[in-house]
Amino acid sequence: MNLLEGQDVTVHFNVHGGVIKAVDLVNFALPQGQIVGIVGESGSGKSTFARVLAGIQIPTSGSVSYLGKPIQDGKITYKGDLRQAVQMVFQDPYGSLNPRMRIIKAVAEAVRQHQNVEKAEAKEIAQKLLESMGISALDSRKYPSALSGGQRQRASVARALSAQPKILIADEPTSAIDQSAQAQLLGLFNELIKNGLSIVLVSHDLGVIRYLSDYVYVMKDGKFVEEGKTEEIFNNPKEEYTKKLISSIPGHKSH
Repeated sequence: MNLLEGQDVTVHFNVHGGVIKAVDLVNFALPQGQIVGIVGESGSGKSTFARVLAGIQIPTSGSVSYLGKPIQDGKITYKGDLRQAVQMVFQDPYGSLNPRMRIIKAVAEAVRQHQNVEKAEAKEIAQKLLESMGISALDSRKYPSALSGGQRQRASVARALSAQPKILIADEPTSAIDQSAQAQLLGLFNELIKNGLSIVLVSHDLGVIRYLSDYVYVMKDGKFVEEGKTEEIFNNPKEEYTKKLISSIPGHKSH
């Protein structure tokens, strides 16, 4: 069974008297223990769809299911214990890190909230989480503004992992960080998959998608125009839009 499924998901926004179809009748599946990529240009609808999967955006129509059960009950998504099952990492880690709180405290608070442990144990768990993300004890005592972009992104991943989720939804996690920090983060995602996590990776960067994903959905104007196993999509793309995206990868040689 798939961990997460989207069925005919549609999101419409009313703008200046008109309607924008940000997501239009999209179907999606995330199998256990895989990284599934969603790729498309800016404005294709991929971030809106990621927010629907995470339960942050309520779809206009259609549904998302976790282990076969709808995530939505009225206007509430991921009720009770399910709230921990799916966590999201944003492009800008400031969204999940309090700028007035030291990193260790921000992660420890999340641990306490999700794992129901005492303050001292929460701090210990937080420290181990941060160390596993390559953030030293010294750096963990800094405020977000004192860390590099890559460190902040890894700290936000640590905070998301404090919930012990089954699924991580990462929306453009590498776009705001330099290449060496990207390599660290991608290596980290690989380790998380080995440890049983499943990941939805949303990116306009096809190099990142190719490196990490098992399966890829290509998004354009709110629809999935192509999908398939990663190597099939990259070696034998069917749609002109996909071909154009792939040809834009630096150093890519067309077959």
